[in-house]
Amino acid sequence: MNILRDEIDEQRMRLALRAAEDAWEAGEVPVGAVVFHKDRLIGRAYNQRETLRDPTAHAEILAITQAAAALESWRLDDCVLFVTLEPCSMCAGALVLARMARLVYGATDPKAGACGSVLDVLGCERLNHTVEVRGGVLAEPCGEILSEFFRERRGKKRRE
Repeated sequence: MNILRDEIDEQRMRLALRAAEDAWEAGEVPVGAVVFHKDRLIGRAYNQRETLRDPTAHAEILAITQAAAALESWRLDDCVLFVTLEPCSMCAGALVLARMARLVYGATDPKAGACGSVLDVLGCERLNHTVEVRGGVLAEPCGEILSEFFRERRGKKRRE
C-alpha cells in the first residue's frame, strides 16, 4: 500500500467528481473522467450523450480523445484515467486500445461494469494489453452523486 499514491488517486478522483457535477448541471448523467500523463492533466470530460446525441459520448471516451490529442498519439501508455463510475465494455475496450497504463474508478456499476462487476474486459489475458485497475476510490461520493441524480429525475417524472 502506497500512501502517497493513494492520496494522489483521491485528489485526482476529486477532479473527476467535479466533472461529474458539471455533467449534472448540463442535464447529463453525472459521470466525470480525467486523464493524467505523469503529473499533467491532459483530458477532462463528462458524459455528453444527451447534448451530443451520441451513444458513444461517455466521459471516458471524450477524455481519452482529449488525451490523445494532447499527446499527438493514440498510445496513452504512460497515462492514468480517473473516472467516477466503473467503465462499461465500450470504455474498457477503449482503454485497452489506447494502451492506457492504469485505471482508477470510484463506484462500481453492477449493471454495466466491465472492469470486474458484470464483465472483466481489462482482466482478459487474451487481449494484447493489460491495464492496471484500482476500484473503489472515493466510492461513496461517486455513487451518491449518481443516486441523487436519479432520485431527482424520478421525482420530477412523478410530478409532471
